Amino acid sequence: MQTPLAQYASAERLEAYLGSPYVPDNVISFKRCMHLDEEELFPASLLEHLHEWDFQCYYIPREYGGKLTTYEELLALGRVLSRRDLTLSITDAHTFLGSLPVWIAGSEGQKQNLARRIKARKAGCLAVTEKDHGSDLVANEVRAEKGANGYVLTGEKWPINKATFTDMLCVLARTDDHHPSRGLSVFLVEKDQLKPGSYRHLPKIKTLGIRGCDISGIRFQDCPLAEEALVGEPGRGLEIVLKGFHVTRTLCAGLSLGAGDTALRTTLRFARSRTLYGDKVLAIPHARNILAQSFLDLLIGDCLAISAVRSLHTVPGQSSLWSAIVKYFVPTHTEKMVQDLSVVLGSRFYLRESHDHGIFQKIVRDHSIVSLFDGSTVVNLHAIALQLPHLAKKRVAREENRATIASDLQRTFSLHQDVPPFDYRKLDLFSRGNNTALQGLEVAYEKLAALRRAGEAEPGVVDALTSLVAEMLTRLAEQEATIRQLPSPAGHNLPLEYFEAAEAYSVIHAAAACVHTWLYNRDHLGEFFGKGEWLVLCLNRLLPTASHPSSLPKTYLENAAQELIRLYEADQLFSIVPLQLVNQASQEIIHSPLTTVPS
Repeated sequence: MQTPLAQYASAERLEAYLGSPYVPDNVISFKRCMHLDEEELFPASLLEHLHEWDFQCYYIPREYGGKLTTYEELLALGRVLSRRDLTLSITDAHTFLGSLPVWIAGSEGQKQNLARRIKARKAGCLAVTEKDHGSDLVANEVRAEKGANGYVLTGEKWPINKATFTDMLCVLARTDDHHPSRGLSVFLVEKDQLKPGSYRHLPKIKTLGIRGCDISGIRFQDCPLAEEALVGEPGRGLEIVLKGFHVTRTLCAGLSLGAGDTALRTTLRFARSRTLYGDKVLAIPHARNILAQSFLDLLIGDCLAISAVRSLHTVPGQSSLWSAIVKYFVPTHTEKMVQDLSVVLGSRFYLRESHDHGIFQKIVRDHSIVSLFDGSTVVNLHAIALQLPHLAKKRVAREENRATIASDLQRTFSLHQDVPPFDYRKLDLFSRGNNTALQGLEVAYEKLAALRRAGEAEPGVVDALTSLVAEMLTRLAEQEATIRQLPSPAGHNLPLEYFEAAEAYSVIHAAAACVHTWLYNRDHLGEFFGKGEWLVLCLNRLLPTASHPSSLPKTYLENAAQELIRLYEADQLFSIVPLQLVNQASQEIIHSPLTTVPS
C-alpha cells in the first residue's frame, strides 16, 4: 500500500480545484485551451482562474509571506498544470523565473516589494536574451549607464516570454565594458515606475507551438532607473542569472512530465476504445509494448526529476551539474516518447481536432520549446562536459567521503524524509567534482548485496539489479579513463568527444537516480514499485547492451502495462508517487467520424 506524501497534498488540491480537463465547460479544459491556441490568444482568463487559487504564492518563499517551501512541491504543482496546457504553465512560470534574481541576490527591501507585487497578481519575467546573441549572454549589448541618480537603460531584449503582458522584469544589462563576464548586472524594472516613452513593446512573433504565449520583446530608450533597481552587486549579473537557471532548469522537468502524462493518457484512452482488426488497439502487442515502454520512460524521468529538485535542498552546491543533466535528459526523452506514442494514435496524432479535442497534436508542437529555453540541449551538454574532468578526478577519492555520501543519498532520495530549507547562498556555478548520485553507486551495490543476503526482495530482481549496477560502475570507470585522455576543455569549442561523453554520463546518472529512488522507498510506494521489476526494465532501457531484452521475464513488461492501466482506471498520475487526479471515468471520449466505437 502506498503511503501518502505530504509534499504532494497541494498538487492534489490544485487538481481538485481545476477539475477534469476533459469537461469542455471547465475553465482550463482541453477544449478551451485548444480554442485559445487556434486563435493564438493570450490565456488571460485561464491565468485569472489559476490565480484565484493563489498559485502565484508558490513563487514566493514562505519567509516572505508566500507558500513556497520545497521545490519538490513546486515540481508537482507544475506537473498538474502542465498536463492541461503548456502554454498556460510556461506563461505563468515566467513570473517565478523573473523573480529568482531577487530571491538569490536582492536586498531585503526588493524581496519584500516583489513578494507584495506577486501576491497582488503582478506578472514578471526575465529579460536576458538578445536577437543577435541568443544564448551567448556574455555578448549582450543592452546597457545600463551609471548616472548621478541611478542608471540609464538602453537597448533591446528579444525574444522574451511575457515581455508585453508583464508588470516587472529582471533585465540583464552591461555595466562594464572592460570585463565581459563580470561586466553584466541585473536590474529589477517595474513598468509602472518608468518614465513615459522610455520603453516600447515589440510585436508578438508567430511560433510553432505555445501559440498563445506572449513571445515578444521590449526596447528601452534612455530609460532612467533608480539606484535601488540594481539587484545584488554590480558585475554579478551573469552569476546571478546562471544560478537562477539551476533552479528553473530543474523545474522544467515538470513541464515535460506533465505533457508526457497527457500524451500517454490520451493515447491509452484511444487504445482502449478504438477497434482495429477485430480487437481493441490496446490488445495489439506492438501498441501495448509502446504504451508500456512509454510508461517506463515517464518513471525514469520521474526518478531523475524528483531527486534533482530535492538535491537543490540537500546538495545545492551540485546544482550546476544536476540541473544540466535533468534539463538535457527529461525534455529530449519526453520528445522521443511522444514520437513513439504517435504510432499508436495513427492519423489522430496529426489532427488538430477530433480525439480529446486534438490535445496530443498541441503537445507535439508545444513541448518542442522545453528543450530550448533556460539553456538549450547543447548548452546543457556543454555545461556537463566542462565538469567531466573534475568529476572523474573527484570520484577517485569517494571512499574518503563514504559516510557523507551515504547521508546525502538518504536525504536526497528518501521521499518520506523532509529536506532542509533551501538556501540560495549555497548555489554554486561549479559542482567542484561532486555528484552524490554517482559517487554513491558503491553504496547502492552494497545495499543490494545486503538485500540479497537478507532475502528481503525477490531474488531474480535483486540479481538483475546487482548485475546492472555493476555494469554502470564498469561503464563509469571506462568513461573516466577516456575523459582523462582527452585534452583539457577550454572555452566553448569543445571536441565532439566531450559532448558524447556528457550524453553517456547523463544516462548513467539517470540510471543511478532510478536505483537510489527504489532502494530508499521500496517499502513505501506500493507493491508495483516495491517489487522492482519496473526498475530492471528501466535500467535495461537506459543501458540496452547490458543484457539482452529477451532474457528478461515477459511478465515484467506485462506487469508494467497492467500498472499503467490500473493508474489510468484509478485516475492517478503516471508516476512513482501517489497523486490522485480528479475523476475522469465518466467523461465523454471525443472521437472523429472515422473512429469505430463498439456499442
